Amino acid sequence: MAIEAGDFKTGLTVMVDGDPWQVIDFMHVKPGKGAAILKTKMKNLKTGSTQERNFNASTKFEAAMIEKKSAQYSYSAGDVYYFMDMETFETYELDDAHVGMNKYFLIEGMDVILQIFEGQVIAIVVPDKVELTVAETTPAIKGAPSSQTKDAVTDTGLSIRVPQFIEEGEKILVSTSDGKYSSRA
Repeated sequence: MAIEAGDFKTGLTVMVDGDPWQVIDFMHVKPGKGAAILKTKMKNLKTGSTQERNFNASTKFEAAMIEKKSAQYSYSAGDVYYFMDMETFETYELDDAHVGMNKYFLIEGMDVILQIFEGQVIAIVVPDKVELTVAETTPAIKGAPSSQTKDAVTDTGLSIRVPQFIEEGEKILVSTSDGKYSSRA
């Protein structure tokens, strides 16, 4: 199925130069003269790299056939992360480049979605929000406004800004889309 660049949506996966690419962000630009162009920020799902690319709005692309499979995060060893298909008990390995920022949201036993292209696992999708424990933070400053934030580090190693009232050992919800504090758990 052909997809025109003018029909791009965030999260869409298309084939560009033989590799599957996911649209992260896009913007239509209409210069004073000539055809409209589409400025995009895209992620190569095979290599994990991101690029900003420009396309003519009428350029056509093939949709990338990405298979999605449920799995459970097992553990990590060095820069390798292990996931298990709970139906077939098949184990999948992903390196640090393909896991990316999601490594800060992985908790043993967590259900994730594996994205598979041509039999190879190329990425994972984690839940929208995850519950993490605050491992390090400074004590609250007495008299500080409630809107003031402070630095904290979670048990997974994520550095984050949290409200003054959050203390060490407390469980918080973190948005996986931007890695920001959402609420107490």
